[in-house]
Amino acid sequence: MNGRIDYIKASPAGYKAFGGVYALLQESSLAKELIYLVYLRASQINGCAYCIDRHSRDLLKFGVAVEKLVLVPVWRDAGALFSVRERAALAWAETVTRVAETNVPAADYESAVTEFNGTELADLTYAVSLMNVFNRLSIAFRTPPAASLKVANAASAVGRRDE
Repeated sequence: MNGRIDYIKASPAGYKAFGGVYALLQESSLAKELIYLVYLRASQINGCAYCIDRHSRDLLKFGVAVEKLVLVPVWRDAGALFSVRERAALAWAETVTRVAETNVPAADYESAVTEFNGTELADLTYAVSLMNVFNRLSIAFRTPPAASLKVANAASAVGRRDE
């Protein structure tokens, strides 16, 4: 137990409202793999262990190769491993996530708008924004990643057997 509230239980209506944006994105014209790459990249920038763990697992379920997954933080140096569209989405995710530093320059906007139509860019920005919200919630309330819970549960089970 981390001693912090479970924000979902504390305010289920707030969580449900963000869930509405998540549902909208699932129905958008953007490829799910693209959305989850953006979720992962924003989470890496923000240092959200829970979301990095979760979205890495999601991408593996979608069939993304481990070789690609591990290169998401350095996608600019990964050559053709990422498509033009994925590179544009990752660049947009980075500039929007770092908005306080970047102020989303016109050049970044122009690069994004050449690859995505208006609806797609709006939806992509909703995806980046939603992940930034969930990163902040998970970090603020110390939501543990599934990987660490598995280790803790295994250690607990071993301890119970030793008693």
